[in-house]
Amino acid sequence: MRARIFGAEKSTGPAAEEAGGILTIDLNALAANYRDLKKRAAPAACAAVVKADGYGLGLGPVAQALAGAGCTTFFVALIEEALRLRAALPTAAIYVLDGLNPGTAALFRTLRVEPVLGSWPEIDEWDGLAADSDEPLPAAVHIDTGMRRHGISNEDAIAFAERLKLLHFKPSLVMSHLACADDPSHPMNAQQIVEFRALRSFFPGIPASLANSAGLLAHPDARFDLVRPGISLYGGRALIKGDNPMRPVVRLQLRIVQVRNVNKGESVGYSAEQHLARDSRIAVLAAGYADGIFRAAGASDNKKGAEAVVAGKRCPIVGRVSMDLITIDVTNVPEAEVKRGDLATLIGDGISVDDFAARAGTIGYEVLTNLGRRFARVYVGG
Repeated sequence: MRARIFGAEKSTGPAAEEAGGILTIDLNALAANYRDLKKRAAPAACAAVVKADGYGLGLGPVAQALAGAGCTTFFVALIEEALRLRAALPTAAIYVLDGLNPGTAALFRTLRVEPVLGSWPEIDEWDGLAADSDEPLPAAVHIDTGMRRHGISNEDAIAFAERLKLLHFKPSLVMSHLACADDPSHPMNAQQIVEFRALRSFFPGIPASLANSAGLLAHPDARFDLVRPGISLYGGRALIKGDNPMRPVVRLQLRIVQVRNVNKGESVGYSAEQHLARDSRIAVLAAGYADGIFRAAGASDNKKGAEAVVAGKRCPIVGRVSMDLITIDVTNVPEAEVKRGDLATLIGDGISVDDFAARAGTIGYEVLTNLGRRFARVYVGG
């Protein structure tokens, strides 16, 4: 990947004129979102979740911008991500959410990275390394209070607490994860908060963490000592209802490769799933599902698809999204304002990442983490 610096902008990937689209990532907005969330969380500390390559936006630039905004604690999913993050941030505290892969304990120690231990085999392996190295080797412990994913049971958590004095490593954090925080009215939220509060009492003096983005925003009693926002940092919607208070971070513009006339009644795209209700002008955009523009965002005679903005006007996708091309209806855009080489905005100009996700039948998380590497990526600010 080439990198070019233009004033406050850094561009990676193909040159803009060579790419099918331009993905602009506003690191200033990212930093502002972190500062907003940190203020809301106080007096709890505020970490940042940067797994999945910084939610698809680039682990290095994202982490450095967050560190510049004052973040000192980060969560990734895999040791491979921790390796890259440590290279970018030599002094940050880094936790690996997916735990300890067998045989990787020594690498964690070398990187000064802490696994989130969620099973007895992980606990035993980490404790064995601590015993052999005669070091405290801090690590987090995940307790399953309802997700039924990674984590030890409530009973095992109490048994673990009773063994603390016998362990060779020192837990630096006890944590759990809310299953339904995006729906503040769901009764499971209160159940998990009460349960976790009771369990953390078995770990006096050890910081506790429960809240993700939605937990931070909607459940003040879930904040405990450390919050772990993810999607809200990147401008996505954390709660299923109400306004999204976060600043948008991404803007996606796709190159128009052709504008053509199509007659009323003719079909557009694979399988002839959509027929035009009028004589139309169609713009062909140079991106598709190979770039993370989901096939489900397309349209048919019975289904509306996503939209793009051209010259300030909303233009619906017509027909299926194919691997490398999308077609949109630009009939309502004056001919002089849309031509080959122009850009159509798929995310931005009033279309949020969650708006696009909804038209594709998915969520903003999935959209962000699938945005393709064939786009020219422009980092602004930071």
